[in-house]
Amino acid sequence: MPRCDLVLLHAPSVYDFREKPILYGPVSDQIPSSPVFEMYPIGFTSLAEYLERAGYRVRIVNLAVRMLTDRNFDAEAMIAKLEAPVFGIDLHWMVHCHGSIEVARLVKKHHPQAKVLFGGFSASYWCRQLMGYPEIDYILRGDSTEEPLRQLIHCIQNKKEPEMVPNLVWRDSQNEIRENPFNHVPNDLSHVMQKHYVNTMRSVIRYRDLASYTPFAGWKDYPISAVFTCRGCTHNCTICGGSATTFRDSFSRPQPVFRSPEAVVRDIKQIARFSNGPAFVLGDLQQTKDDYTRELFRLLREKKIRNQLIFEVFEPAPKEFLQRLGQAAPDFCLEMSPESHDPEVRKAEGRHFTTEAMEQTFRDALDAGVSRIDIFFMMGIGKQTPQSALDTVEYCGHLLDRFGGDKRLFPFIAPLAPFLDPGSPAFENPEKHGYRVLFKTVEEHRQALVQPSWKYSLNYETEWMSREQLVETAYTAMIRLNSLKAEYGIISQEMAEAENQRLEAARDMRHTIDEIVVQSDKEALHNLKGEIDRINMSAHTHWEELKLPVGATPVRFLRSLLSWATGW
Repeated sequence: MPRCDLVLLHAPSVYDFREKPILYGPVSDQIPSSPVFEMYPIGFTSLAEYLERAGYRVRIVNLAVRMLTDRNFDAEAMIAKLEAPVFGIDLHWMVHCHGSIEVARLVKKHHPQAKVLFGGFSASYWCRQLMGYPEIDYILRGDSTEEPLRQLIHCIQNKKEPEMVPNLVWRDSQNEIRENPFNHVPNDLSHVMQKHYVNTMRSVIRYRDLASYTPFAGWKDYPISAVFTCRGCTHNCTICGGSATTFRDSFSRPQPVFRSPEAVVRDIKQIARFSNGPAFVLGDLQQTKDDYTRELFRLLREKKIRNQLIFEVFEPAPKEFLQRLGQAAPDFCLEMSPESHDPEVRKAEGRHFTTEAMEQTFRDALDAGVSRIDIFFMMGIGKQTPQSALDTVEYCGHLLDRFGGDKRLFPFIAPLAPFLDPGSPAFENPEKHGYRVLFKTVEEHRQALVQPSWKYSLNYETEWMSREQLVETAYTAMIRLNSLKAEYGIISQEMAEAENQRLEAARDMRHTIDEIVVQSDKEALHNLKGEIDRINMSAHTHWEELKLPVGATPVRFLRSLLSWATGW
C-alpha cells in the first residue's frame, strides 16, 4: 500500500463485536450509525486537510464501517498492510474506549516502530490514565489540534523530541510520561476546514478506497453531512460532555469560537457538489451575535443552496429568527432536545425554559415553513422517575393534539446510554445532581462495553431510577411512542409494528440474559449470539424516521471527480 505520513484509524465501539454476544439495546436509535458507532468524527477530515496543505500525506481508514459491512473484512490484515510512521486513533467519546485501545495494540503488534497517537474529547479527559497503556505514545489534548499535530509529525520525521509541541502528553526516550503546556486554544478558526470535504474526495480517488472513507454504513444511500459552526458551547447542560463547564475545565476553552459565516456556507456548497443529501448545521446559531446570523442567512439566500438544511436550537427561538431562517433555507428542518416535558426535570438538566416558550417555538417554526421538527426526549436524567418518563410519552400525544396532528412534528424518546459523559457536570459532581457514577476508570468503562447486555454497560444510576428501572422503562416508553405516532399517522402502522416487535424481542432477550448472568453460563450466552445479532441489526424505524428525501441520485460521483480535478 502507498506509504503515508499519518494514518487515521476509526475503531468500532467493541473491536471484536462480530464474535461477542452483546445486546446493545436502543443506544444509537437517534443517530445514523449503528450500535457499533461506526461514524468517525469530522475532526478526521479537518486534520487530514490541514496536514495535506502542509505537504503531508494522510489516509483515513474507517475500520468500523469496513467490519460492519463486510463480514469477511480482516481488520488486522488491513492494519498490517498500512505503512506510516504515525497512526492516529480517535477516542472522542467513551463508547470507543474498547475498540480504540484494541486497535492500538494491533498497530504496535505489526508496526512496533510506529508511533500511536490518540486524540478527541475522551482522550483529552483521560490522558493520564490512557498513558498507562504501553501501546499509546502520544495524546493531543483539546478541540483544535491541527497545528499541534503538524508540529508533532515534523518532530517525528526529524527524530526530535516533541518538547515544544503544545497540548501534548507523551512518552519520552526514557519511557517517562511528560505533559507539555495545554496552551493551544485558538480563537480564530479560519486556518481549518477550508476544503476538507474536497480533500476527502481527492483521497478517496488517490487510494481507490471509498469504503474506508465512508462515514457510516448506508451513507451512499443517505449521505447526510455535518457542518460545524463553532468549537465550544455557551450552554451548561448537566449530562453533556460538550458543555461550557467541560470545555473550560477539560479542554481549556473558556468560551466558544465561531467559524465565519463564509466558512459555514463554503462547507455547505462543497457538500452540494457531491451530494443531494441534507447538511446538518451543528451548533445553535443563537449562541452568536445577531449580525452573524443575519450575514449567514444572507449568504444562504444568495447561494440558493438546493440541499435540505437541518438546524438545531438549544433553547426556544424568537419568531423573527425562525422567519429569517425560513427565508434563507426554505424547507429547513429544526431539531430541539427539551429532554423532558416536565419543567423541573428540564431545569435539573440545565435547560431553563418553560413549556409555553418551547411550544411557541414549534408554532413559529411551523408558520415559518419548516418541513419537519425533530423533538428529542431523554430517559435517565436527574429528577426523572419511571412514571415521569412515561408521562413524557403522554405529553407527546398532547403536543400532537395541540398542533392538529401536524405530521411535521416528530417526537422521539431514548435512554441516556451507554454512558454518562465523563467531564459533564453530572459526572464530575454526581451527588449534587442526584447521580451515582458506577465506573470511574478507563478500564472499567472498557470492560463494561463487553458485558452481555446494555443494562450492565450503563455507567450510572440516579436517585430516581436504577439501571433496572431505566432499561425496563425505556422499552415501555419507546413502544408506547411508536404506537402513538402510528395513531397520528407520523409513521405507518407497519413501521410501528415492526419496530415494536424488535423492541419486545430485545426486552425478552435482556431478561433471558439476566438469567444467564446469574447462572454464569457462558455457553448458553454464546448459543444466543445469532438471535442477539438479529435483534441488534434489524431494521430500525428510528433510522428511517430520521431520513429526509435525497432523490434518485444521493451521491454525485461524477461531480466528486470534477471537484478533485479542479481543486474545488
